[in-house]
Amino acid sequence: MDAAQQRKLVGLIGLGVRGRGAIIGVQQVREAARRGKLHLAIAAPDASSNSLEKVLPLLHARGITVVAGPSAVELGSAAGREATAVIGIVDKGLAKGIRALSLGPMPDTRQDGEELG
Repeated sequence: MDAAQQRKLVGLIGLGVRGRGAIIGVQQVREAARRGKLHLAIAAPDASSNSLEKVLPLLHARGITVVAGPSAVELGSAAGREATAVIGIVDKGLAKGIRALSLGPMPDTRQDGEELG
């Protein structure tokens, strides 16, 4: 992700958080995914594997697009936090705007042979 893309993404996330179109954190993203409210997720590639393992399998199983975002500190900063592993987008228009940035998908961190949880 280049600097311009990252700036746009951070700006869109900030807008989403302020406008209640984005949710912050593993637990909230899991709940939104379970309720079918989540349109897109942005994960920090450097987040702890424990945090990512709690949320990524569920998102993949539900068919929710997960894009690789900036670092956990930068992602958290965009959301007014110190750091965060994942941000979920619940606003359809915002999700479309973020997808338009053509961000790369979040790589599947599971080891070969592991099943979705």
